[in-house]
Amino acid sequence: MGTTNILKKVRQELKANGDEKCRRDSQKYFKEKISCYGIRTPIVRKIAKKYFKQIKHLDKKEIFALSEELFKNQYNEEATIAIQWVGSLSNQFVKSDFKIFENWLTKYIDNWAKNDDFCLHIIHPMIEKYPDLIDKLKSWSHSKNMWLRRASAVSFITRIGAFYATRHNLKDIFEVAETLLHDKEDLVQKGYGWMLKAASVHNQKEVFEFVMKYKSSMPRTALRYAIEKMPANLKKQAMMK
Repeated sequence: MGTTNILKKVRQELKANGDEKCRRDSQKYFKEKISCYGIRTPIVRKIAKKYFKQIKHLDKKEIFALSEELFKNQYNEEATIAIQWVGSLSNQFVKSDFKIFENWLTKYIDNWAKNDDFCLHIIHPMIEKYPDLIDKLKSWSHSKNMWLRRASAVSFITRIGAFYATRHNLKDIFEVAETLLHDKEDLVQKGYGWMLKAASVHNQKEVFEFVMKYKSSMPRTALRYAIEKMPANLKKQAMMK
């Protein structure tokens, strides 16, 4: 099957599985207008896996090109498939791919769901493989693009077992959190709060100290996220005015 037909088949199957009520309900989770078929993520991931079997023989460049075509269409579900396909090639990532991924983030990522999926499955494996890219990642925290700013935090997070956690240098994490501390966008606040929460799983003392240092100026949204996994007594101290 040709690559053009693959995309056609993917989109036909997505349309066939779409649900109007689910589509309307999905919009409730986003401030911005989204495009979606209205399909539960587990079903989308099954479709992605099904068609990846038909393209996995292609070289990385061809799969990247197919994935970018899915990104261009703006639908959440098509982005999910693109991210899953690209993420499946993480063992083939080379350092120069980072520029491609940064470009995709800038051009095609337009809501928190796409952003977080992209960070967890594409950017995070890149910085695991090439830790020297972390400096470039941190530079995103100064971007005018809010999705790059959120990505500068969320990309430190990985899924370990049944929870999200981070295995990265706390110095880098705190540096990003300090840069984003007073960000006006609540989705960026939630992003760095989530990063701190993930870091607290194995570094509770250090993250608590960071929170206490900045709690008087840290937005409550970020603060609540950061302390979510901490014991009740520490939460109480952090929330005290």
